[in-house]
Amino acid sequence: MAKDRWITSGVLLTVDLVILTLRDSRLQVLLVERGSEPFLGAMALPGGFLRDREEDIVAAARRELAEEAGLDADTLHLEQLGVYGTPGRDPRGRVVSVAHLAIAPRLPEPTAGTDAADACWQPVELVLSSRLALAFDHRHIVVDGVERARAKLETSALATAFCGPTFTLAELQQVYESVWGVQLDPRNFYRKVQGTEGFVVADGPVRKATTGRPARVFRAGPRNVLYPPMIRPAESVDERGTG
Repeated sequence: MAKDRWITSGVLLTVDLVILTLRDSRLQVLLVERGSEPFLGAMALPGGFLRDREEDIVAAARRELAEEAGLDADTLHLEQLGVYGTPGRDPRGRVVSVAHLAIAPRLPEPTAGTDAADACWQPVELVLSSRLALAFDHRHIVVDGVERARAKLETSALATAFCGPTFTLAELQQVYESVWGVQLDPRNFYRKVQGTEGFVVADGPVRKATTGRPARVFRAGPRNVLYPPMIRPAESVDERGTG
């Protein structure tokens, strides 16, 4: 294990991954059960040390996505979330983590990586409410990741990253409701989405529904920045808690 750690001036560098998806209409985060100390048996975010001084941080995040979650970074949304280096956050010494946020639709059941005893999806509200404890400062990182996703849904087309290549407006609405923790009026939502030029583009024939009227199918449009923005309702559930 020590040979995989890049040590410079007494500092260990790691990457951690907040991987979000929608499963059963709920926003869920990928967690692993630690298979070694510290925090043996505790739940944590997937991640690991940079392998050597030549490995780029983004390359390390992409590698950990493949090793810890079996995911190809080219098939999902991946962005740097933040740098976490509070002294004492890791009992092994001075460890600084560069956390990344990854988002993809309908991700499969995970397989534990080399350093994990198990891996599973967990509803984010369990973590945000502190009902599920995480190792290190990983709850704080999840809080930041979820809030980043919630905020970016207002001003960017990030919501389409939770959808497949094509989707209905009802499925896009479900993304907003699951991430924000609110219920939205369908007519008002459809009007806002279709009134934002380039947000979504009609794609192919309507999709047959098991009940009700057939639904029109869309795909992500060319616009990334939304104007006017999709404002988060004031009654949005705030599950950040404290700590």
